[in-house]
Amino acid sequence: MALHELGKDPESKNNGSPTLYYDDQSDNYVIQGWKVLDEQRLSQLDLPAHETVVEFPKRMMRFFPEVNDGLGEDV
Repeated sequence: MALHELGKDPESKNNGSPTLYYDDQSDNYVIQGWKVLDEQRLSQLDLPAHETVVEFPKRMMRFFPEVNDGLGEDV
């Protein structure tokens, strides 16, 4: 498995999270983001114990190749 960094949140302090990666083995995306801890929000999800959810800003959608004509990077 190789993770390929597609983009970091351009407004992140210290060039940190959130970050979007592409896994070339599973053909899936991996998102590093802010863990959702708000119980009210979590209660609205059908979330199995072995899963979690993260939050990321919509400005990062541009890093998904399907959104920007397959480029997968900040355009």
